[in-house]
Amino acid sequence: MRAPHMIAERALDTMKVAAREQVLVAMLGIPRLLRHSVWTTVDTTQGQGLGVLLVPGDHTLSLTSTWLRARGYRPTGAGIGFTVGCTTDLVDKLERRLEAHAETTGGQVVLIGQSRGGTLARLLTTRRPDLVRGLIMLGSPVVEPLNAQRDVMAIAALLTRLSTLGIPGLMNTDCLSGTCYNTNITALTTPLQTPALSIYSRSDAIVPWQCSLDPHAEHLEVHTTHTGMAFDPTVYKALNHQLIAWADSPALAPAC
Repeated sequence: MRAPHMIAERALDTMKVAAREQVLVAMLGIPRLLRHSVWTTVDTTQGQGLGVLLVPGDHTLSLTSTWLRARGYRPTGAGIGFTVGCTTDLVDKLERRLEAHAETTGGQVVLIGQSRGGTLARLLTTRRPDLVRGLIMLGSPVVEPLNAQRDVMAIAALLTRLSTLGIPGLMNTDCLSGTCYNTNITALTTPLQTPALSIYSRSDAIVPWQCSLDPHAEHLEVHTTHTGMAFDPTVYKALNHQLIAWADSPALAPAC
């Protein structure tokens, strides 16, 4: 077993690399996206007021929120900050956010989640299919979620160690092997009652692409990095196509 200081060093190195990638991808990807027709062609009525909950949405999907709002959707962030907390606690918070947004918009809500945010959105969809019009996951580990890259698991191990030291709001050991883990793994394998799309990339260095192949969702392969999905025109084309279909069709009643 690795010593705690080795786990911490690997986790910190991974977070630094991820931060640099995000900055680089944003610098290169945003100008390309803003010039693309999927961004410049705007129909302000296409969303018809359809509510969208972005997970996490408070930082990583802010550009997506702008794109959605310009097209007549009503997006909101998840209000959970970084997705580093206990899985069940985060889904509980998301459920309250979903209920509030469904009440505000007057109907079912689309969930869009990136990375672990998509995993949380998938869990929420299983829990509250009555409030979800559709689900879109971007590079999300929903099949064997602990089969992420070694460096990512080092971050998870660091978070659980910090949690045992009394730091609140972090993932704990029960999320990786315990009641919380078992409950949520069962929920992730439960067939979905709402339409779903999982977008993945074989160039994803964070989440192995096989982990995104939810057997109860449609799949779409794109050619971008893990972070780059939020800035890739191909992803926005897929969002555009799927969201228009959901906005134009009536709400679905969950199966009994």
